[in-house]
Amino acid sequence: MYGGIAMSGQDLIPAVKMGTPLPGASLEGIVPGQELALLTLNLIKPDRLRTLAFALDLRILFLLTGSVSSLPGVCGCCGALRPRYKRLVDNIFPEDPEDGLVKTNMEKLTFYALSAPEKLDRIGAYLSERLIRDVSRHRYGYVCIAMEALDQLLMACHCQSINLFVESFLKMVAKLLESEKPNLQILGTNSFVKFANIEEDTPSYHRSYDFFVSRFSEMCHSSHDDLDIRTKIRMSGIKGLQGVVRKTVNDELQANIWDPQHMDKIVPSLLFNLQHVEEAESRSPSPLQATEKEKESPTELAERCLRELLGRAAYGNIKNAIKPVLIHLDNHSLWEPKIFATCCFRIIMYSIQSCLGKSRADSWCSQARVQDSSPVALWVTERGCHLVHAAPVLMLAFSFQPQHSHLVIQQLLGHLDANSKSAATVRAGIVEVLSEAAVIAASGSVGPTVLEVFNTLLRQLRLSIDYALTGSYDCAAGVSTKIIKEHEERMFQEAVIKTIGSFASTLPTYQQSEVMVFIMNKVPLPSLQQSIEAGKAGENRNRLTQIMLLKSLLQVSVGFQCSNMLTALPSAFLDRLLSAALMEDAEIRLFVLEILISFIDRHGNRQKFSTISTISDISVLKLKVDKCSRQDTVFMKKHGQQLYRHIYLICKEESNVQAHYEALYSMLMLISIELANEEVVVDLIRLVLAVQEIAQINEDNLTAYNRCALFALGAAYLNLISQLTTVPTFCQHIHEVIQMRQKEAPYLLPEDVFVERPRLSKSLDRLGPEVFFWQSKISEVLGGSGYNSDRLSTPYIPQLTDEDRLSKRKSIGETISLQVEVESRNSPEREQRAPAEEITYETLKKAIVDSVAVEEQERERRRQVVEKFQKAPFEEIAAHCGARATLLQSKLNQIFEITIRPPPSPSGTITAAYGQPQNHSIPVYEMKFPDLCVY
Repeated sequence: MYGGIAMSGQDLIPAVKMGTPLPGASLEGIVPGQELALLTLNLIKPDRLRTLAFALDLRILFLLTGSVSSLPGVCGCCGALRPRYKRLVDNIFPEDPEDGLVKTNMEKLTFYALSAPEKLDRIGAYLSERLIRDVSRHRYGYVCIAMEALDQLLMACHCQSINLFVESFLKMVAKLLESEKPNLQILGTNSFVKFANIEEDTPSYHRSYDFFVSRFSEMCHSSHDDLDIRTKIRMSGIKGLQGVVRKTVNDELQANIWDPQHMDKIVPSLLFNLQHVEEAESRSPSPLQATEKEKESPTELAERCLRELLGRAAYGNIKNAIKPVLIHLDNHSLWEPKIFATCCFRIIMYSIQSCLGKSRADSWCSQARVQDSSPVALWVTERGCHLVHAAPVLMLAFSFQPQHSHLVIQQLLGHLDANSKSAATVRAGIVEVLSEAAVIAASGSVGPTVLEVFNTLLRQLRLSIDYALTGSYDCAAGVSTKIIKEHEERMFQEAVIKTIGSFASTLPTYQQSEVMVFIMNKVPLPSLQQSIEAGKAGENRNRLTQIMLLKSLLQVSVGFQCSNMLTALPSAFLDRLLSAALMEDAEIRLFVLEILISFIDRHGNRQKFSTISTISDISVLKLKVDKCSRQDTVFMKKHGQQLYRHIYLICKEESNVQAHYEALYSMLMLISIELANEEVVVDLIRLVLAVQEIAQINEDNLTAYNRCALFALGAAYLNLISQLTTVPTFCQHIHEVIQMRQKEAPYLLPEDVFVERPRLSKSLDRLGPEVFFWQSKISEVLGGSGYNSDRLSTPYIPQLTDEDRLSKRKSIGETISLQVEVESRNSPEREQRAPAEEITYETLKKAIVDSVAVEEQERERRRQVVEKFQKAPFEEIAAHCGARATLLQSKLNQIFEITIRPPPSPSGTITAAYGQPQNHSIPVYEMKFPDLCVY
């Protein structure tokens, strides 16, 4: 090819031999070296020239003259005969590679590529050929020039033919990445990153990035001996992965980067560079603090890339992105320190939330193309959108609630189930991460399956209890490791309880109520509907399960705020909760009291009653008191007696300690402040006086400490309630009794009882009447102030129900005997009480046998009746029925005779023949009634 005219070797030789100019061309465009070569051809004899023309390439003739060495980039025929794009490409390379790219010639090549886009793929192929040859010959200067030229062509050309050019470009980048030279790897990565930032006009259906994902991931794990080089290689790998994500994540026609085969390489590579505890601790988890300025640290760069990756994840891709994180943490045992795992999921949760609204805003902005110069709309104007059109976009971006967060939570819960037999420290780490993620995700953490989340956590709690009892994760007891595993399982249980509270705090009030009912239904209670495991092991398992579930319930109730007690404490929930309050275990009773206190305390007064004392001025407590609402009044009318009964029964427990009495005191005071009206105050005073009577009479054989504690509890409560009622005579009476106790019996006051070394007395049965609070006196002083004196003068008697007998108490006979004595306690002579019926095993056995015998007799009687009507003759059956009818009629006649009376006779009573008075029966319709009696 010369001058655009195709010529064969035979046509070229005569023309050159005769010295005539070539057709369609002139010698003006021929460089001096080419002219010398043409003149040399004239010195050769024609016959030899013809032979050489057919035997050898013209390139060999040029080599014979030695003029080719002075021609840069000659490849193929002579330079003037080569295609223009090759000559333009060759001209951008200088003689000395240190001179860099020839900019003037590069501009010519760029102009040619823009003018003839169909040649762009050939330019790329030729540049690729030169680069591969230069790499193999270690001419790295020319390699850099070739990559620089490629970058400029990519940035300048956006045409439909760029896809073929990109294939050549990616081939050259792959060649550089395959090199063992770090500089070439970094050079190829930088070019790929520039290419990733280019938005192509036409999609590519066949392009694959599998090699680049694998190679960049490998670079992220570089272990080069030189620290600086290793850092540069790792940062290049991270940048490359970031470029792959940017290039493919938003184009559905590109390779799906969210496939597990890619995520399993990308995510672990980023986490590997994040795996530095000292840097992770100093890094802020908030994405708002991340700047666009590139950091000189693989850790910072990996974090930014991970945030961008997760921020671009759609709803269906979250699982594929989270699963490699969980596997990486498992493989590297990163759950036990918990620091790195928590940091990773903070990044995940913040990234999902921050980029979700922004992605939707971008889709809105793409529909508006009006420019606006307002500084407020800077982010919007960058996307070519007017501020007015962007108003709904901004509202959507900043007010949109995240819906992806619960997918992360579900992945963690599933991973917790999969590791149910792993070490307790591993499970505790997963649960801690769950707790942190729930706090960040807020209302979006639980998702649609609320109860399923708590069911999973409670199931893990039960498994942990079994592991702690057996000492082995395979339910086979191992003595050597039992102590260690018990300690680890206890830590795991506390972590689960904390996580349950974290999840519940993110829920609305109505869902919190549902969760509490759900947890309470899981508590094993001794009732007719729920069976309890028998045996020693079963009792231990039941006790631990009850304690852990009540702890979880307490954790939920602490963050529960509800103004309506009827909503907060439904009947079914309250019944089961109070059933647990009657159990023998003191720790369980204490948890129930704490749960009730957390429900009742709606103004934060709980801490002000943490210490039992008889203060003289209640104003120092600065109580927050509101008027009792109508809903609270309805609640107390419905459940008040039930609460009083359980408080009364808990006070009778011998295993109570100071914590129980403090909880009882707080509960009494909180009811008086939060839920009290005049009727409730009267009932509470009656209840406290009944508790004083328990300690005074001591029918339950309580210890001296329990009796003194009950006396002190009553004194402290009556001291505060008298100041709340503001009745001077009531306050005076309470104050006089307290002063008398301070002088004669200080061991009946809380200041001497609820201390580290309480002062007790053994002569509690010989106390004088002046140290007691008298119901008659209190009824008198409060009745004069408008309170119901009749109700005040009536002693409080608990109405015991079947619930109390179903509870696991030490003596069921005690409860039954109390029920038998209810009527006798109302009599004035309390010394002469009717003895309670003794319930023994023989009595119960006899009752069962008698009931069986009665049933057998009834069954036999019915059989005889059926047989009689089947076999007896008709006359006998008719006579039997007639006798029954006659008997019925006689009974009716007797009733009529009694109800119908004759009117009084004016002449007196009519005397019969035998001197007996005779009453004439007058029908009702003949009787004459006074007008006032007739309607």
